[in-house]
Amino acid sequence: MSLLGIFATAILPVVGVAALGYLLGRYRGVEADGLTTVTVYVLAPALVFHSLATSSLGGETIAAVVAAVVGFTAAMLVVAELVGRLSGHSEPLLGAFVLVAVFPNTGNYGIPLADFAFGATGRSVAVLVTALQGVLLYTVGIYIAARGTDSDPLADVREVFGVPLVYAVVVALAARWLGVVPPESTTVMSTLELLGNAGIPLMLLILGIQLSDVDGTDTLQPVGVASGLRLLLAPVVATGVVLLVGVADPTVARVVVLLLATPTGVTTIILVGAFSTAADGVAPGEFTSATVLATTLVSVVTVTGLVAALQAGLVV
Repeated sequence: MSLLGIFATAILPVVGVAALGYLLGRYRGVEADGLTTVTVYVLAPALVFHSLATSSLGGETIAAVVAAVVGFTAAMLVVAELVGRLSGHSEPLLGAFVLVAVFPNTGNYGIPLADFAFGATGRSVAVLVTALQGVLLYTVGIYIAARGTDSDPLADVREVFGVPLVYAVVVALAARWLGVVPPESTTVMSTLELLGNAGIPLMLLILGIQLSDVDGTDTLQPVGVASGLRLLLAPVVATGVVLLVGVADPTVARVVVLLLATPTGVTTIILVGAFSTAADGVAPGEFTSATVLATTLVSVVTVTGLVAALQAGLVV
């Protein structure tokens, strides 16, 4: 398939729906908070449970995906920390720099993208990776965002226990292991499927609404470096980790690489705003917002090229 065809089938739907959300946020004043609550507590857990419970992913494949995501995060943390320090950054900007370079938007960007690019397998892998990223963000991410402040980041790690996606993963995998997953024709599974399908376009609308609040008018040198790590280095590291771990299913391996190469997650803005502090020079919140916007815009090009390479089997 040509690059134009890939853009039209996998990228344009993501960009188009997110653009609608951006317009709603910019010109109609629509707030993302209510929609986010519905998604986080209802639609996303339904999507996660239905996708994993009905997925053909085996136990070994799931374990390999977990190992790949954890290994990727560890490797990128080391690289981002080193590059940030060599660039002369100190806390709290250093923490923000590490966050935006390490944590991708596997949720409201990655799940729809993987679904459009790789179908049902892409969706199943994406919801698993998103749940893992949620755990890492609300543990390691909070710790990094709060470094250099007087707060106790370890006390805030309890936030992870409020992420419904984690419980949805546990319940779905337990149901599969025990063999008690209801048939897909039942009312329960049909309802979960309906709710989960509604979550995909809503995630993109939320992404656009959130981006409409981002101030990207300032050109900051650290933004370029962090964006390069997120969009250019991340897929290389992800490919290396996937090969090292040995993800047997090539489609699953490609989806993992694609997800880990998505732009900076919007949640990093929330973490920096909640746990970081003001600083002289470049403000961490301003830097984080600008990087989220920059990587999201540039990803239209980088992700299109990556999808083409993945679908052609040129990467993994």
